[in-house]
Amino acid sequence: MQKVSLGKLFLVFNKIGAFTIGGGYMMLPAIEDELLRRKWIPEEDMPDIVALSQSAPGLISVNMAIFAGYRLRGFAGSIAATLGCVLPPFVIILLIAMFFSGFSDAPIVQRIFAGVRPVAVGLIAAYTIKLLRAGGRVWWKLLLSFSTMAAVALLHFSAAYILLTVIVVAAATGLILQRRAQ
Repeated sequence: MQKVSLGKLFLVFNKIGAFTIGGGYMMLPAIEDELLRRKWIPEEDMPDIVALSQSAPGLISVNMAIFAGYRLRGFAGSIAATLGCVLPPFVIILLIAMFFSGFSDAPIVQRIFAGVRPVAVGLIAAYTIKLLRAGGRVWWKLLLSFSTMAAVALLHFSAAYILLTVIVVAAATGLILQRRAQ
């Protein structure tokens, strides 16, 4: 791993924050691509960083910026990457909030948003499939993913209860497998 300047870290995450539309999960592929392409973080560490970012409270893209920045430059790196990640969306949202009410009902604006939604879903789905392929047992991960999606979307189960159930089952399974190994 190479030593990365705080300015470079800020600029890379600033670019990601400025050019990814759709929120945290839309930023994940861009963050991963930048970190791997620049060889800042080894590819085998990415699933762990993503898992940590998902399990920590807050926005996943901000959590990834915090973890990646810390890994590269410590506390100062966390601050630089986080500021880089959140500053462009903050400014964009502020500008939209100030001026959007005047043209939000315009047909062209409605069509733009209608076109962006399916693209966002497709990008999130593609990244989900990529994460599912990492680490083997794809069929089990797919079953769990589709079961969760069906439970939330069709049966209106609370995502919080599903997450708690999965955590308990995963912890119990881990303990059982650990005892068997001993």
